[in-house]
Amino acid sequence: MLFDFGREVCGELATAERREWLVTNGIGGFASGTIAGLLTRRYHGLLLAALKPPLGRTLLLAKLDETAEYDGIYPNSGKLTPLYNNRWASGTVEPNGHHHINHFHLEGTTPVWTFAIANALLEKRIWMQPGANTTYIQYKLTRATGPLTLEAKALVNYRDYHNTTLMNDWEPEIEPVNNGLRLQIHDDATPFYLLSDRADMTPQFDWHEEFLLSVEEYRGQNDIEEDHIYAALIRVTLQPGEAVTIVASTEEHPNLDGDTAYAIRQTYEQELVNRAEGHLQQTLPPQMRHLVLAADQFVVKRPTTQDAHGRSIIAGYPWFSDWGRDTMIALPGLTLTTGRPEVAASILRTFAQFIDMGMIPNRFPDAGERPEYNTVDATLWYMEAIRAYHAATGDDALVKELYPALTNIIEWHRRGTRYNIYMDAQDGLLYAGEEGVQLTWMDAKVNDWVVTPRIGKPVEINALWYNALRIMADFAVLLGEDGAEYTALAEKVKVGYGRFWNQEMGYCYDVLDGPDGHDGSLRPNQLFAISLPHNPLPAAQQRSIVDACARHLLTAHGLRSLSPDDKTYIGHYGGDQRKRDGAYHQGTAWGWLIGPFVSAHLQVYGDPAAAFSYAAPLFYHLSDHGVGSLSEIFDGDAPFTPRGCFAQAWSVAEVLRVWQETVAGS
Repeated sequence: MLFDFGREVCGELATAERREWLVTNGIGGFASGTIAGLLTRRYHGLLLAALKPPLGRTLLLAKLDETAEYDGIYPNSGKLTPLYNNRWASGTVEPNGHHHINHFHLEGTTPVWTFAIANALLEKRIWMQPGANTTYIQYKLTRATGPLTLEAKALVNYRDYHNTTLMNDWEPEIEPVNNGLRLQIHDDATPFYLLSDRADMTPQFDWHEEFLLSVEEYRGQNDIEEDHIYAALIRVTLQPGEAVTIVASTEEHPNLDGDTAYAIRQTYEQELVNRAEGHLQQTLPPQMRHLVLAADQFVVKRPTTQDAHGRSIIAGYPWFSDWGRDTMIALPGLTLTTGRPEVAASILRTFAQFIDMGMIPNRFPDAGERPEYNTVDATLWYMEAIRAYHAATGDDALVKELYPALTNIIEWHRRGTRYNIYMDAQDGLLYAGEEGVQLTWMDAKVNDWVVTPRIGKPVEINALWYNALRIMADFAVLLGEDGAEYTALAEKVKVGYGRFWNQEMGYCYDVLDGPDGHDGSLRPNQLFAISLPHNPLPAAQQRSIVDACARHLLTAHGLRSLSPDDKTYIGHYGGDQRKRDGAYHQGTAWGWLIGPFVSAHLQVYGDPAAAFSYAAPLFYHLSDHGVGSLSEIFDGDAPFTPRGCFAQAWSVAEVLRVWQETVAGS
């Protein structure tokens, strides 16, 4: 097993609580926590249900505080053994249930703990049912010389996953039903169920107060403490070899047979691996198999008025929704590399329904309001995603279906659309930006402060613009249309793109024609002028850029967003929102950027093994932070500590994509 930890990790609180696990249901719901069992984030819980898939994510079941009573063979046998722990407002961790974790590993995406109580071993698994807001928690007594009685206090809640709850005047209805309890926390709340195949459940009502969320404290959040409702006492006695399954669900009648439910999850995940291996025509190494499974965790259903089976991509766990930019950048790696082109096609069709003024949305808000369109690059990435899909499938029909929308996109960008996005007729380059709006992927904003505004003609936006025009010319020919106009415009952009080159620096300006002139900051954005299929720079300049980025921006876990030589560089990501967002694109390293760097290196040097060697260190990172997945960001300074989301779609996607481009394709 690739992710397999003993007491050297599980028994040490600092190492066990920094490693997090994630299970998902494919409709936006999830469960997550730490190996140690501590709640360290507001986003930790056993059931965070997507009540308006893929959003409306609501914490329902926070945790189970388990205690074992076992008549074993040691002198202290028969005593109650706590298997849980909590960090309280004082900072005290009590009890210390992690001391009884003998072993932790992943079975696919399923986290598995083995607790040692005297000579007994108790296994615990957590997984979700695909397509349902249903979490399974299964316990199995795998070794013992007598019965073990397990008690668990169910701590529940009902709040948006971005918030926290303090003791209030809720009067929950907790009613017995067949096999368990029905819970409605307040009059306007969606009911949910705690059920079991064999355990007894007794209704309770008591507030457990002052849980300290240590990661939220580190992130400088105001709400770092939370209260939960003790809603049920669960009790069961297990004989050696027996198991019990606890089910938390918004469904009234979920499957209570834990073994069959787990078999469904295992079969689902094995089919994902089989499809990827069939597509790539090879047996995948363990790290790649886990990345294939990690990829699926971001793919969600997004029903629309036109398509009840629409799809999208969650940008990252635990707090992001589906973002247009992230979705289109991640689409090739998450769906095409893994042999799921039908998912890619569904995503492309879904987003086509939201095109407005030649733009796809930047973000779908959590509460379901109107999509936000503050992005200059998401739509251009959409066109690249369609190109990648067609290159992988040869599906001319989808290109024909979407072609009218693509021509509309180009026309809006030529004549001008939102946020002062327009083509400069003089050089053919795209200009974008206005005061107070963040439009590129470097989009941090605190109140009215746009940290990295990049108003003007950003280097990667115009690489994407050139790429899009070349794509349109190719699609026009494919469909029997006249692509000469797109070709001519692309040639004009290519000439204009030469303005980005700064001979003295040996790399490109980051932004041209900004309010303060040209921006010569060394950032990774210029790599897209090399890594995209259609690139506008001559070979010598491409090599100079790759070398400059390698020397100044490359880290073991991705690329820095700004050179350490820059006076505004910030190498540590932490503190309150202003400090974190102030560092977000001012030096923080991004895992996903290893993708364009590897592609650019391959383009320049033509050595697949050497190119992928820059991404290989991320395989080690799979055992840290989000176990089995890849993080969003890292400190720009060594040792490049992981920060932000512990599972990020485009980080996973780009490693998958460039692995296919280099290792699998060589």
